[in-house]
Amino acid sequence: MKLKWKIVIGVIVFAAIGGGTFAGIRYSKRGIVPVQTGRVMRQDLAAIVTASGEIKPRNYVNIGANSIGRITDILVKEGDRVRKGQLLAKLESIQPQADVSAQNAALSAAQADSAGSEAAVKAADDNLLTLQASVERAQADLERTKVDFERAGELIKSKLIAQQEYDQKKTLFDAQRAAVREAETRLAGARASREQAAAQLGGAQKRIAQNQAMLTRLNDVLEKHYSIAPLDGMVTNLPMRVGETAVTGIQNTPGSLIMTIADMSLITAEVKVDETDIVNVTLDQKADITIDAIPNRVFKGHVIEIGNTAILRSTGLAASQSTISSQEAKDFKVVIALDNPPDEIRPGLSCTSKVTTATRRNVLTAPIQALTVRQKGDLESNGDSKGAPPPSAANAKALKEEIQGVFVIDGEKAVFRKVETGITGAIDIEVLSGLNEGDQIVTGSFKVIRTLRNQARIKVDNTPAKPEG
Repeated sequence: MKLKWKIVIGVIVFAAIGGGTFAGIRYSKRGIVPVQTGRVMRQDLAAIVTASGEIKPRNYVNIGANSIGRITDILVKEGDRVRKGQLLAKLESIQPQADVSAQNAALSAAQADSAGSEAAVKAADDNLLTLQASVERAQADLERTKVDFERAGELIKSKLIAQQEYDQKKTLFDAQRAAVREAETRLAGARASREQAAAQLGGAQKRIAQNQAMLTRLNDVLEKHYSIAPLDGMVTNLPMRVGETAVTGIQNTPGSLIMTIADMSLITAEVKVDETDIVNVTLDQKADITIDAIPNRVFKGHVIEIGNTAILRSTGLAASQSTISSQEAKDFKVVIALDNPPDEIRPGLSCTSKVTTATRRNVLTAPIQALTVRQKGDLESNGDSKGAPPPSAANAKALKEEIQGVFVIDGEKAVFRKVETGITGAIDIEVLSGLNEGDQIVTGSFKVIRTLRNQARIKVDNTPAKPEG
C-alpha cells in the first residue's frame, strides 16, 4: 500500500473516532439546562410601596371673582406672603361705592331726626313733671279752700259770720276748682304732645334700622368687589393683571380665578398608589420623598390621608364618575406630610415617594425572581404522562391547582419545592416555610424559570452575562 493511502485511511479513522467522541459527549449532555443560582439567607427586609405625584400645600384657596368688573388694583405679587384679612385686589366699584355713600347720608339724616325726636320727648317729659306738680299744688289749694268754705257754711248757719265773708269763701272755692280743671287740661295736652314726640322718635328709630339694614346690604355688594385673604399663606398663582375683567363663573373658566393662596405651613406630597398596593398603606407610615427639582436629597414624611375612591389612570377622574364600566388600571390618592420641607420647595414640583409598609428583622429571604408557579399535575407526573389513563373530572381539577415555589439545587437536578411567603422587599421576599438558610435555588434566567421542569438535569453557570454588541 502506498504511503498516501495510509495517510488518507489514518485521517478518516481519526475523524471517525473524533466524531464519535463528540457525538457521545453531546448525547450525554442532552437535556441539561444551564441555570443561575442564588442562596437563601437571613437579613432585614422592608416592604416598600413606590408612587409618584406632585408637591401640594395641605390647604390652599382659589380666590375667585364674586362680581363682574375690571381689576383696578392688585396689591400683591406671586410669591408674597399674606395674612388673613389682608386686601389682595380691587375691582371697579364706582356704582357700589356711590350707593354706600348715599345710604350713609340717609342714615345720618335718620339719626339726626331721631336725635331731634329724642330731645322733644325729653322736653315733654320735663314739661309733664312741671304740669303734674302744678296739678298737685292746685288740688292742695282746692282742698284748703273747700275746708274753709265748709266751715263758713256752718258758721253762717249759726249767724257767727257775715254773709259777705261766706260769699268770699264760696268764690275762692269755685275759683280753685276752675284752677284744678285748667291744670289737668294742660297736663292732658302735655301728655298728648309727649305721645306724639314718642311716636316720632319710634318712626325715626325704625328708619335708622331700615337704613342700617340697607347699608349692610350695600356694603356686602361693595365688599364683593374686594378680594380678601381667607388665611395666612403665600400667593402661589396670579394669572390676572390690572385692567383685565374678572367674571363670576365655574372654576377653570378664564377670568374667574384671580389668584391662589396656599398655606405653606404644611407641605404634602400627593401621590397615586396602584390599587394592588393600597391595601398595604396605612396612616402614619413613614415615607421617603425625592423631588425631581431638588436632586440628591431625600425628605422624610408620614402618611396623613388615604383616599377611598379609585381614580382612573387614563383620565384622572374618580371611577364613580365614569358612566361606563371600565377594567383599566386604577390608583388611589395618598397624601404624605413632609416633616421638614425645604425653603425652596414650590407647589406643583414632581416627586416620588417610597412608603415603608412593613419591616422584618433577621428573617429568611429569597430573591423574588426565583419564585414561580407550577400546576400540581406537572409536579406529580414529572412531565411523563404517556400511556397513563385520562384522569377523572375531579382529579383533573385538582391536578390544575397552582402551587407557588422555587427550584432547589439537589445534586445535578432542580427540585421544585413549595414555599410560603410574607412581605416583599425591593429584590427579596420573606420566606415563611419551605426553605432553609443556605439552600441553593435557581434564580435565572427568567426563561429558564418559566420553562424548567421538576427533576430536570441542570448545570450551574453563574458567570456574568456579556453585554450585547
